Amino acid sequence: MSAVDRLAYVRHSIARAEREYGRPAGSVQLVAVSKTYDAPAILPVLEEGQRVFGENKVQEAKGKWPALRTRFADVELHLIGPLQSNKTAEAVALFDVIETVDREKIAREIAKEIARQSLAPRLYVQVNTGEEEQKAGISPREAVAFVARCRAEFGLAVEGLMCIPPAEDAPGPHFALLEKLAREAGVAKLSMGMSGDYETAVGFGATSVRVGSAIFGARNYA
Repeated sequence: MSAVDRLAYVRHSIARAEREYGRPAGSVQLVAVSKTYDAPAILPVLEEGQRVFGENKVQEAKGKWPALRTRFADVELHLIGPLQSNKTAEAVALFDVIETVDREKIAREIAKEIARQSLAPRLYVQVNTGEEEQKAGISPREAVAFVARCRAEFGLAVEGLMCIPPAEDAPGPHFALLEKLAREAGVAKLSMGMSGDYETAVGFGATSVRVGSAIFGARNYA
C-alpha cells in the first residue's frame, strides 16, 4: 500500500470509530505524524488533501516545512515532541500548535516569545499519565493546577491536554484519566491515540489522534 492508500484507510477507520462510539462525524482531527520522513515522502499525503501534521523536533521541522508551506500555505503544524527552552523562539515562530507544555520554565519561555513575536500558537499541556521517569509530561496529580497556573501566571490560553501512554499498558485507562483531567481543568481538546490505538482513543473522547507509521510506513531511525 502507498502512503495515500494508508491515509485513506486511517481516515475511514476514524470515521467508522466516530460512528461506533456515537461521536459527531468529523469531530476527530487526524494529525499525520511526519517526523523522520522527508519532503518527498510527505508530498503525496499533502496532495491528497491532508493539512495537519505533527513533528517531534524543531530543527527537523525547520528543515522541511518552510519550503513545503510555500506550496501548501494552509498546513497546520503541531509540535508533539519535547520542547527545549533554547528552541522556544523557533517553535513559537514555526508551529501552529505546541502540544508539549510540561513545566513552568517552558510555560514562561512560551509566554515571553508570544509577547515578543506577536504570535499565538495554540497550546496543550502534556500529561505523563504513566508517570514514567524517562518520558516528558507533568504528573497527573499536578496537571489541573499546572493548567491553572499557566493561565493565571503566564497568560497562556491552554486549550487541551496530550498524553502518550506506556507502550506496555492498555491505553484505555490512560485515555480515561486524561479525559477526566481535561474536564477538571476546563479544557476542551484531547490529543491522544497513535497508530496502534487511535480508534480506542476516539471512544474515550479524543479530539485529535496522532498517526504516523500507519500512514507513512515503518520508520528508519538509522
